[in-house]
Amino acid sequence: MDLLNTLVDKGLRRETPTREEALAVLATSDDDVLDVVAAAGKVRRHWFGRRVKLNYLVNLKSGLCPEDCSYCSQRLGSKAEILKYTWLKPDQASQAAAAGLAGGAKRVCLVASGRGPTDRDVDRVSETIRTIKEQNEGVEVCACLGLLSDGQAERLRDAGADAYNHNLNTSEGTYADITTTHTYADRVDTVQKAHAAGLSACSGLIAGMGESDEDLVDVVFALRELDPDSVPVNFLIPFEGTPLAKEWHLTPQRCLRILAMVRFVCPDVEVRIAGGREVHLRSMQPLALHLANSIFLGDYLTSEGQAGKADLEMIADAGFEVEGTDQVTLPEHRAGGGCGSHGSAEGAGCGSHEGGGVCGSASVPQASEPRTDLVAVRRRGAGTDLAPNA
Repeated sequence: MDLLNTLVDKGLRRETPTREEALAVLATSDDDVLDVVAAAGKVRRHWFGRRVKLNYLVNLKSGLCPEDCSYCSQRLGSKAEILKYTWLKPDQASQAAAAGLAGGAKRVCLVASGRGPTDRDVDRVSETIRTIKEQNEGVEVCACLGLLSDGQAERLRDAGADAYNHNLNTSEGTYADITTTHTYADRVDTVQKAHAAGLSACSGLIAGMGESDEDLVDVVFALRELDPDSVPVNFLIPFEGTPLAKEWHLTPQRCLRILAMVRFVCPDVEVRIAGGREVHLRSMQPLALHLANSIFLGDYLTSEGQAGKADLEMIADAGFEVEGTDQVTLPEHRAGGGCGSHGSAEGAGCGSHEGGGVCGSASVPQASEPRTDLVAVRRRGAGTDLAPNA
């Protein structure tokens, strides 16, 4: 397929595809999905070999959020029967992190629900970061605390944070349909604050919220322009008790096409399969490792994931290897240049909606068969007396 050959060549040169090419990847048929995976896999292996980076989530504060993000089980007005608890103490968070690190995780992601941290919250998380770093040599720590105020990113960096996560989630054109208590511009601003502070920026998306192909391409091109080091690709977990509980638009094949499109647009970036992979990729998860070079180990914030042991077996059976703490995730030209210095490659900085595409103009995929049996609320790990899944 000429399209795939062109995209592989561009990916190996770090050249951005056109919007039309990105849309064409999403439009390929299920009959061609293995060809798409094979092509994007060449780009993934060129920049990341067969390494898979493992990340582990610690939910520092669960539920009780004043924001109204429609996809979130922790949102204002959510009736999802999730765990609700206030801040974990630093030692509790470090103990939770240790389970994931013992399972092979290289990065710990510290997450707290809410609009954004107060200065007191930043102090609390800073102490947690220092505790985890002191007790676990070589660990990377990423914070995800919501919208940042001036100076907060610098304080987290000084405490030892390596990265900051704040997802764009969906396209600018449809953002107000998903969230009304803050704006798309607010999210962009926080990613830029993390970059400016010298933190590795982590920002991604959620697929499966009823968006069109154009919306997906819009948000991925916007991410390319923001130039994060890591792009998590979440697949909506339709929690009962949230506004998007009936949104079941994803098939395993569509998830693979989305991951391939992200890899072609962001060839040398850590692409992470995040929440919802078990729900929507299901038995096709091993194929997704040919597209993404990073996954979360074990459970998510409020839902249960695949058993950590099963994750490790899947990686080994698929012919991949867990990335060690002594290995650098990013290619040398990204890892060595510092945040924001790697946008000068040919074609970088795209995402200006050239070509006249209109957000949301394509038809929304038809709903697939709901698999509510695969949506399990987390009842173990952080915030409970039960052992975590790692």
